[in-house]
This record gives sequence, C-alpha cells and structure tokens, in this order.
Amino acid sequence: MFRREASANNQGKVFTISVKMINPAEKTILGISSYFHDSAAALVRGSNIIAAAQEERFTRKKADWRFPKNAIDYCLSEMPAGSQLDAIAFYEDPSQKIDRILRNAVVNSPRGTAIWPRTLKTLRTLNTILPRELKRILPDPDKIYFVPHHRSHAASAFYPSPFDEAAVLVVDGVGEWATSSLWHGRGCEVTPIRETRFPHSLGLLYSAFTQYCGFKVNSGEYKLMGLAPFGEPLFKDLIYKNIVEVDFDGDFRLNLDYFDFETGLSTISPLFHSLFRFPPRKPDEMVTLHYMNVAASIQSVLNDIMISQANTALRLTNNENLCMAGGVALNCVTNTKISRHAKGLKKIWVQPAAGDAGGALGAALDISYKLNGDCKNRKCETPDSMSNAYLGPTYNPKQIEKALRKHGLIWESDFEDETALIEMISQALQSGQIIGYFDGRMEFGPRSLGNRSILADPRPGDMLQRANNKIKFREAWRPLAPIILADQEQTFFETQVSDPYMLFVSELKEAYRTKHDLKTLRARGLSELPQYLRRATSQYPTVTHYDYSARTQALTRQANPRLHAILTHFFKKTGCPMLLNTSFNVRGEPIVCSPEDAVNTFLNTHLDLLVIGPFVIKRTKQDNSINKHIGKRRFRAD
Repeated sequence: MFRREASANNQGKVFTISVKMINPAEKTILGISSYFHDSAAALVRGSNIIAAAQEERFTRKKADWRFPKNAIDYCLSEMPAGSQLDAIAFYEDPSQKIDRILRNAVVNSPRGTAIWPRTLKTLRTLNTILPRELKRILPDPDKIYFVPHHRSHAASAFYPSPFDEAAVLVVDGVGEWATSSLWHGRGCEVTPIRETRFPHSLGLLYSAFTQYCGFKVNSGEYKLMGLAPFGEPLFKDLIYKNIVEVDFDGDFRLNLDYFDFETGLSTISPLFHSLFRFPPRKPDEMVTLHYMNVAASIQSVLNDIMISQANTALRLTNNENLCMAGGVALNCVTNTKISRHAKGLKKIWVQPAAGDAGGALGAALDISYKLNGDCKNRKCETPDSMSNAYLGPTYNPKQIEKALRKHGLIWESDFEDETALIEMISQALQSGQIIGYFDGRMEFGPRSLGNRSILADPRPGDMLQRANNKIKFREAWRPLAPIILADQEQTFFETQVSDPYMLFVSELKEAYRTKHDLKTLRARGLSELPQYLRRATSQYPTVTHYDYSARTQALTRQANPRLHAILTHFFKKTGCPMLLNTSFNVRGEPIVCSPEDAVNTFLNTHLDLLVIGPFVIKRTKQDNSINKHIGKRRFRAD
C-alpha cells in the first residue's frame, strides 16, 4: 500500500541546512503527528534529535491539524550528509482510533447524528488520505510504523529526559482509547503499567470547563489556568459530588450526563449549565467573578487528581524520578503542585512539546530505539537531550536581508562587534522599548524560549497593558512570563524546579511584593481589573501574576549565549536579572517562524524595535507610512 509516488521536496522553500557528523550504523527516523491538532514532524538519528517543528509555523494557521508537509520538508532538509531516511513513525495507531470512533458511534446510536459528518471525514482521512501521504515519502510498507498515541507521548517524555530510569505519567484528551496512562521508563524501554480509557478523560474534563468559561477548546485551556488565580475554588465539592469520582490512587470516572463530547459538537451538556446556575460565558462577554471561581475550582480538582496519579506512578515503579507528557502536562500550575506534593518525588522532567506536536518526536524516538537496538547509544544528558528545544529552522543574513528589502525597511547592521549590538539592545530595553527578538533556530513546542520572543523591561507599571493591548492584541488580564538568569532565580523566586522551558511556576519572594487585599479585589471582579492592573503588584508587575506567581524560564549561558549576554548586561545596568519574555506573535496566530513572519508582525503591531539576526530595525527610523499597517489585521479568537 505504501509505494512511492513522489519524493518529498522543499517546494521552493529555503532552509539553512546544518551538516552533522553521523554514525553510519544508526538509522534515521521521521516522526509525524497530524489529523487532530498541532501537526508536527521530527527527525531523529539514533538518540540524537536532529530537527522538529509544528506545521502551524509554516502555514500560519494556529494549531494546524493537516498533514505536516511543510514541517516534513524542513526536517528532511536537515538530514545529515550521507544519510538516508530509514523509517517513518506515525504517532498513533489508525486502526485503534477507528475502532474507538465506530464503537462509540454504535454504543450511542441513534444519538450522535450531529457528529457523523465529522466521523466520516475522520474515517476517510485515516483510511485513504494518510496512507497516500505516507507513501509519497517512503515506498516500503515495512518501513512505516504506527506507534500508539500514549506510547508516543511516553517516549517523548522519557527518552530525552536526563534519567536512566523514571516513572512516566501521560495525560491528555484522548489518543486511540487511552486518556491517562502510567509507564515505567528504564534504559531504552518504556513499559505500560496502567491506563484510563475514553470517555473518562481529565483532558476532556478540563476542556469542558474551558468551554463553559468562554474559551476555545484545544486552545484556550491556558487561559483557564491563567484565570484561576483571580477566583476561589468554591465549586470544588460540587464538582466532586456530581461530575467526577476519584479513587485514592488517582483513577477516576466522569459522570457522562454532564458532557456531550460523545454524541454532539459541544463538550458540555445542558445539565452542566444548570449545575453551575449560570449559562456558559460567551467569548466576548466580561469575565465575572462566577467564572473566575469556576476556573479556580477545576484547577484545584485537576491538581488533586494529578498529584494522586503521580503518587501512584512513583509507587508502582518504585522510583523517585518522574517524566510527564500529554496536553495536560502543559498546565504549569499542576506541574508545580506535583513537584511540591508528590510523595517520594526527587526529580521531575516535562517534555516541552508535551501536546500532540511532541507525539511526532516520541514516535520517532520509540522506533529509533527499536530499530537501532543498542541501548548504549542512549545518552542521559543534563539537563536533557532536547537542545533547549531549539530544533526548528534558522535563517542566514542573506535570507533576512531579502525580507527587509522586500518591505523597504531601514536597518542597522554595522556594529563594531557583538558586544556593541548587545549593549544597544540592552539600552533599548532600559529605555522602555518593546523588542521583537528573532535569532537562531526556532523553538519546538508552544513556548517562546528566547529565539522567537518579545522582550521588555518587566518593571514599568504600564508594561503589561502595553504588551497585551498594543502588541499581542489580547485580554488585558492575561499574565506574561519572565526569563531570568538561572543563577539569580533563587534570589528572587521561591522555586521548586529551575526549568528552562516555562513548564513550572515560581512565587516571587516576599521582599519584592506589593501588598494588596485579594479578597476585596476578587469581590470587585474583572470590572475593577483594569484599575488593579494599573497598580503594581510587585517590583516586577509585568511578569508577576495576581497571586505573585510567575512562569519562569531559567536561562543559562550554555542554553543561549547571545540572549544570556543581553540579560547579563541589562542586569549589570539595572539590578534586574529578568526580562518580560512572551511569544513573538499576535492573538490567534502562531509564533513567527521566518524573517517574513517577523517583519509582518513588526509592521502590524506597536513593537518599537525588531532585532533579527545581525540586523536592528528601529520604528523611529522608518518612513511614517509603515504605521498604517498597525491593527489592520483581523485577529482570530485564540
């Protein structure tokens, strides 16, 4: 079935290719995830992760679910010289997914007619379109592997981790059948221990509350997490009594009367609405105190269940290390609770591309270890083998200059040396300018980690509003995160896990806080929030959330020498060892990938400065006509 029809090609796209030394005995594997959300591709050789990228970055369609042709082209362009593609690993088993879809349809018949068009489309995709796409890349059916969804996640969590042995916890919406699973990672093997099956799902439970609070499912879950600190968990007992039943070991069951994801296009049923005595919030409505309390309640429930599951994983594997993946592992609040409260836990590592994009990487690694067969090749590197998640494309100065010339921009690039450029960037930050920063390889995963970032001084009281309203074009209450020098993190934050991937939260130390009355502010609701935001919550209000928490990224010189030098210079001049670091994109759009993307975002926002490779573009030096673009673009809901 999988005969080659056409070779994969770059279709005119230009990527800078890295030539790497290779072991000729090792096999090269292409991992692919697609047809649900966050399609991606990854290329591995032996234990080495060569490249990985999400399709959305190339198509500019957020969470693009389609077959990742562009991401595949990029990964293949990074193929080490002298190597060939030996196998393809797809991140789930289509036959098992079809089995679940059909069984669900039969069990719920004659209900569920609303989802049949979507069901038939999925069946056609998995039966016809997927085989056709795969055979265009590799002709031999024996070289096409289908790795179960949760195994792909487990492999992505364990194999790149710094541990030789660890418990592995995978939690998401649903794969084929599994929704939560426990694994034992040891050497070059991940062994399944236990799983919870559809329709009982923590990911779908959290998504149901995401929808109820007016946010987009499979996209707005992080908004729900960000909203939770504004409320109190007043509905926690109500949720436990009516919606979810939990055992002592973290196993759980949903009361399906409150959900509609089995038979309808909505996640929640009318009974869900009546339980909370308010209708679902509409996306454009004000977020009242009720929805803040609902968000706080489900966040607390999720924390409890995940801690119990982590406890069980550690106990059943008799281990003190824990790895995590699956979409729920992107909930940095829950990750932090686990790091603090899981019994017997000493070290924790979370895959930075924990969602379905990371499944492409996990599938590739799983098959790589099976085919290469030599566990001696697995390296337990510190902090991990993810190359700081800098696994995407990079662009050379000629490619960057081409994009700048296309838009008629005026730039500076004649700096005496790198030190002069670093000083200029630091001075711009000190003067309150907001910078679009583009350098090196693009990050893999949903977080901007310093190569495709928006940077600013976190101290001015109005910087949060400026960044949210004038740059990101998003809700004013949404928090922004700091990047901080790793050796200074413990001085400013109560940190359980020093993490380079923004997957945990830390609390600002008491000495840097500004007192406020949480109870009074909560009672006023979000109608008073703009006034609250104009008051400083701390000495670093731009990156300090309502509860003094921050999703910190600890930066070392080894991880990113140039950005580390910028932040070090800023620290020496200001005494502040951190910067605002948010993703280089606007509302509803993916993080920028190419120089063209970066220029377009610069033109369509109020960014003061664009630093892109060796070039610096100052807004004040441009023709006034460039400002006509600002705010003209229509921003999709995110």
